[in-house]
Amino acid sequence: MTETPATTHTPETDTVQSADETRRQVLYWRLMARLFSPDEQPALENASLGIVGDLGLPHALLDPGVSVDNLVQRFPDLAAEFDGLMAGKEQEAGDEVRRAALVSKLLLNVFATGSGDVSAGQLESWKQDAGWFERGMGCEPGGLRHSPGNEELAKVLGGLEGDLIKRMRLREVLADPALASKLTPSMSLIEQLLRDKSNLSGIALANAKALIRKYVDEVAEVLRTQVEKTSVGVIDRSVPPKRVFRNLDVERTIWKNLTNWSPEDQQLYVDRLYYKQTAHRTTPARLIVVVDQSGSMVDSMVNCTILASIFAGLPKVDVHLIAYDTRAIDLTPWIHDPFEVLLRTKLGGGNNGPVAMAMARPKISDPRNTVMVWISDFYEFGASQPLYDGIESVYRSGVKFIPVGSVNSSGVQSVDPWFRKKFKALGTPVISGHIHKLVFELKNFLT
Repeated sequence: MTETPATTHTPETDTVQSADETRRQVLYWRLMARLFSPDEQPALENASLGIVGDLGLPHALLDPGVSVDNLVQRFPDLAAEFDGLMAGKEQEAGDEVRRAALVSKLLLNVFATGSGDVSAGQLESWKQDAGWFERGMGCEPGGLRHSPGNEELAKVLGGLEGDLIKRMRLREVLADPALASKLTPSMSLIEQLLRDKSNLSGIALANAKALIRKYVDEVAEVLRTQVEKTSVGVIDRSVPPKRVFRNLDVERTIWKNLTNWSPEDQQLYVDRLYYKQTAHRTTPARLIVVVDQSGSMVDSMVNCTILASIFAGLPKVDVHLIAYDTRAIDLTPWIHDPFEVLLRTKLGGGNNGPVAMAMARPKISDPRNTVMVWISDFYEFGASQPLYDGIESVYRSGVKFIPVGSVNSSGVQSVDPWFRKKFKALGTPVISGHIHKLVFELKNFLT
């Protein structure tokens, strides 16, 4: 067995390690100073410039005004160094200082967003830097929200983007086709557009609709692929097999009738035929989607609207969509066009679940052939018991009830603990906010 030789420490190596640690700390102290204060600290700035120069790195690495994208265009070799930088990427001994300089660039450009007005160009530049940050975390740009364990970080990035959009003179940008063309749709931008759409008109409204339409089409393509790829689980045993010859289960019929074998006649007398179970429904299944459209549920509203339209396009599925805050609105007539649905929503503040239940319940005609999906954080505007009583009654009638805390990209959800406990006791626990889990549940029931 070969032993690993112990590291030899000499005064020289100890001195080098101590110097590297000091330089690394200088870079991080400078990063912290710039994150918490826009004012430069001359001593830290000068020391950092010297360290970066000694490493052979460009001074632009320290300038938050230079985007990572621009930096990589000028110094292409840095692209490979940024990839996976903060994802446990293997580093050679002595590279800690270089890594600290590169990490500082990503963190400073993404998290030091300053204050005051933001232009469309600045927003898009920040989005590109955020993409490089995600690459540094080992994800594709936009993929951090799908990465297990990084949901909270994805939520922070979403919050930063939302703040930048709020600081942007969005109405002025939308009114200028040249500026509007610089915007790329994202959930934060769509949320702001939906909130402000009643204040827009003319060119600004047309540009806002174009951005919403583009985002809806992009998300729909992703969700449609998920629906197509999601396999159905167990056969639906609630659907009786058709008693036709092509469904006759010959082997099972013989096995079950073996006791009727007559040795004298050398014949098997069959007194019962068995048929193969099928998973195809003979009548359309009804899907009722109820979505909380209060301000905290925008992501869910967008995703569920698009998802409902996809399922509405499947054969033998009858889809109904209801959105609510303190009032409820039946959006079923526009179910095949999520873009039109979103234009008819009005993001509100409070929740009044019983109002939505009063609209949804008459849609139940065949309980055992109906699934009701209720997407909300279940923080009710008034008392919680009336909504729960309505839900329990629907569930007891035979409807498959699926409570969902949220349906968003990150899967982060916050649900009223009282409702969470009640649903678990009822046998209908709140499912995870990851949309692919809802797709799986629905496809199992509907197909």
